[in-house]
Amino acid sequence: MKLKRYRVDSGKKVSLKEFDTRDTGPYEDKEEAAEDLRKDVDRLAELQDVLYARNTHSLLLVFQAMDAAGKDSVIKHVMSGINPQGCQVFSFKAPSAEELDHDFMWRCMKSLPERGRIGIFNRSYYEEVLVVRVHPEYLTAQSLPPEAVKGDLWAKRYEDINNIEKYLVRNGTVVLKFFLHVSKKEQKERFLERIEAPEKNWKFSLTDVKERAHWDEYMKAYEEMLEHTGTSWAPWHVIPADRKWFTRALVARIIIETLEDLDLRYPDLPEKQKAELAAARDVLLHEDSGQPTTGTKGTA
Repeated sequence: MKLKRYRVDSGKKVSLKEFDTRDTGPYEDKEEAAEDLRKDVDRLAELQDVLYARNTHSLLLVFQAMDAAGKDSVIKHVMSGINPQGCQVFSFKAPSAEELDHDFMWRCMKSLPERGRIGIFNRSYYEEVLVVRVHPEYLTAQSLPPEAVKGDLWAKRYEDINNIEKYLVRNGTVVLKFFLHVSKKEQKERFLERIEAPEKNWKFSLTDVKERAHWDEYMKAYEEMLEHTGTSWAPWHVIPADRKWFTRALVARIIIETLEDLDLRYPDLPEKQKAELAAARDVLLHEDSGQPTTGTKGTA
C-alpha cells in the first residue's frame, strides 16, 4: 500500500477536495482489507510488547475528525489486540472550568504517554484551532490576556503546537496524527442511522446537526491546520473515512510501519544479569531433585 499519498507534506497547500473520501487503496473488497487488518492487529501486539520492554520511546496517536467519521470505531478495531496495560485512551470534550484556567495545551500535556506506552487522543489540543476557530466566541471563556490575541492568534497557536511536538519527538515520543476525512453525504447517512436505530440513539446529539451547518468553515479550518502543522517530525495523514473497513486497515498499516522503522529490540541484559538468570534457572531446575545447585554449598 502506498502510504505516502495519504501523508500531508510540510508547507504544501492542502485542498481536501483532492482527497477521495471513498478511496479504498489497493483493496477490491472489505474481506481482503479485513484479513490484512487481522494480521496487522497481531503484528501491532508484537510491536507493542517490544516498545513496552524497551522503554525508550512512547507513541502518541492523535485522531481528529468531523462527527460520525469513525474515530471510536478505528480505535476499537485497530487496538483490539494490544495489552491494555500498555495503552491509554483520552477523549477531550468541552473543557472544564479548571482546564480553561490553564493554557490551551495543558489538559492534553498532562495525559501524554509514558515511555513504553501508547497514548491515544480522541480529539486533542487541535480542537483549539478547529472548533475554537469556527466559534471564536469560545475564546472569551479562556480569559486570555490582551497581548495573547493580538495579531494572528491561529498562526501563533500553530507555531506553539509545532514546537511542542518537536520537543516531544526529540525526547522519544513518536507523534502520528490522523484526520479521518468523511464526506458530508456519508455523515448524514450515519446521523440518520443513529436516529433510526434505538441502540445507537445515545450516540446522537442535536449539537451534531448544529455543527454540520458549519461544514464549509470546518473544512477550511482543517485545511489550514493540515498545511501549518503537518511536519516531518509529526506528520498528518488524511484517511478516507467513508468506508470504515478501509479506514481501519489504513490506520493500522501506518502505525505498524512507523513502529517498525524504529527498529526496536528487546533489551540486551548485561553479563552480570545474564549470570543471575542462569543461576536462577539452575535453582529452579534442581529444586525438587535433592541435588545441590551450581554455585551453592551443600549442607551436612
